[in-house]
Amino acid sequence: MHFLLESSFIKETTLEFSYLCWAKRKHSTMKKLPVINNNQACQTRILGIRDTMELLSGKWKFHIIGTLMQGDKLRFMELLREVEGIGTKMLSKELQDLEMNHLISRTVLNTKPVTVEYQITDFGKTLEPIVDEIAKWGIAYRNFIYNKNK
Repeated sequence: MHFLLESSFIKETTLEFSYLCWAKRKHSTMKKLPVINNNQACQTRILGIRDTMELLSGKWKFHIIGTLMQGDKLRFMELLREVEGIGTKMLSKELQDLEMNHLISRTVLNTKPVTVEYQITDFGKTLEPIVDEIAKWGIAYRNFIYNKNK
């Protein structure tokens, strides 16, 4: 253990550590510039797609949004029953995310025990054509696979 305190060892390891930090910084700041999508319209479109994918990513968000579009106002337990397979913690987290992003609204009713209702916002309703198209595509894909395996 005493040899670790020698100044040459400390100097060498410090230089080596400094080089590793410099190399890491150099590689992390180097960005490849887009070749195909290098005009402003393409960049704006790609940013919009990325934002949408981050906002609606996950296994449950489309299912929750689609369920809320079908019903007017749904309580937490009603949503839990409708969205088959989701757990209470996950439903709660997904509802918080959707509410934070103004896609659904949460109304706390003054009842004993406290009741909470969720409904799709006007901005959330703008997703209806997208949800419909995803549903149509899913039905078509399911039919394609089913007929292919016959």
